Amino acid sequence: MSLAIIYSRSADGVMAPQVFVEAHLSNGLPSLSIVGLPQAAVKESKDRVRGALLNSGFEFPPRRITINLAPADIPKEGGRFDLPIAIGILVASGQIADDNLEKYEFIAELALSGELRPVNGILPAAMQVARQGRTLVVAEQNGQEASLVEECSVLAAVSLAELTAHLNGQQKLLPVQLIPLETDKRASLDLAEVRGQQQAKRALEIAAAGAHSLLMSGPPGSGKTMLASRLSGILPEMTRQEALETAAIYSIANNDLNLGRWMLRPFRSPHHTASAIALVGGGSKPMPGEISLAHNGVLFLDELPEFGRHVLEVLREPMESGVISISRASRQAEYPARFQFLAAMNPCPCGYLGESSGRCRCTSEQVERYRARLSGPLLDRVDLQVEVSAVPVDVLLDSQLETEGSADVRQRVSAARHRQLQRSGRFNAQLSPLQLDDNSRISRSARSQLANAMTQLGLSARSFHRMLRVARTIADLAASEEVLDRHIAEAIRYRSLDRYLKNIT
Repeated sequence: MSLAIIYSRSADGVMAPQVFVEAHLSNGLPSLSIVGLPQAAVKESKDRVRGALLNSGFEFPPRRITINLAPADIPKEGGRFDLPIAIGILVASGQIADDNLEKYEFIAELALSGELRPVNGILPAAMQVARQGRTLVVAEQNGQEASLVEECSVLAAVSLAELTAHLNGQQKLLPVQLIPLETDKRASLDLAEVRGQQQAKRALEIAAAGAHSLLMSGPPGSGKTMLASRLSGILPEMTRQEALETAAIYSIANNDLNLGRWMLRPFRSPHHTASAIALVGGGSKPMPGEISLAHNGVLFLDELPEFGRHVLEVLREPMESGVISISRASRQAEYPARFQFLAAMNPCPCGYLGESSGRCRCTSEQVERYRARLSGPLLDRVDLQVEVSAVPVDVLLDSQLETEGSADVRQRVSAARHRQLQRSGRFNAQLSPLQLDDNSRISRSARSQLANAMTQLGLSARSFHRMLRVARTIADLAASEEVLDRHIAEAIRYRSLDRYLKNIT
């Protein structure tokens, strides 16, 4: 047989489009050419494949060899096509059997010795292969990652010789079994370690219950970062589908996928010097940024006003849509970015505005310029704003003070989220205005109270809907079918920056 067709997968964001590797042997001067929009690393595979075949005991056919990677309009990158190209040449030259090859898909890089090397983006490929009902063949180092997809049958080989022995029926490879790793299923940081800060803890619970965004403002050392790091611990555990979505992004992004912690919600905290591309993703080959790496988890921005204004503005669209589309002249990619936004800031440049000690020497103009670094449209997209005061010394010294732990709060959060999913099929923060009207169930007096707050604070329509979503979450935490006056009153308290900005204008 002078023609062989081998199945493989390209890498295109979180997708893994099918690629047909066609190997054709014909008469003519010995050569090997690769067509089908191959990038530099793919073109170099002809040398890796030649060395791998010879060092594995096979003959490299002294004929004119043409490799076509179809469809031709999809860019092909990396060394992931080395293995299917080698298998195609061996089948086309009759050195291995072509029986049942349509049942397999091959993805791996080849060393000159014939050893199979791992590649990035195996998890998205495994998810697509499972839908096709085929068996995925990968390098041994990629075996456990691919087997996270329970529906996918995975074969992991150490070398080309071992794999060809399996294909020839000489020594069968056993399907990879996922090895369960001993790991904590919950984050180790507990809310009980935070002394005082009852209002901030309450805001954190509401944010977790409705998947709301939260901004904390307070002096240095008041516990903002400590509170933020414990949000993951009060969120419900991820479902397997959510965990696979998040792990697929890490598989693409050249991040080491920790198989012992892949079921834990991610917590990303980029430094304030991060660029817009680092935050949302990009590059000549569009790669996911911090907001996608925080998918189904938490994105925490400490010292929020210290971030560049342009950097913060790029967050506005994904905070609403839950996806980020990255467009370049020749490439486009779309990554999920359904993250829970959490931020912290000081009340003024020195951080001590409002303290009784009188340490703050910032002028009103300096404070106004500092807070003006956060645009109105960005603040509009923050559901809860809470002031975090310094903890009194007597509270810090009270060793008998009992504080509620993350496990107890998580139970209430899980119950509230369950009510939301039963009622509307999504969390309150994700409700559209029309869905909010259908599901808010707000009492007449509460509606009047909300209208008064809109007038007094000068809130936008977006802020109105966000306040109503927060009130709906507060009602869910109280197991109330109707949004009452007290729920609206509490939601209004979490717009502290709106009140401040109203006072200075």
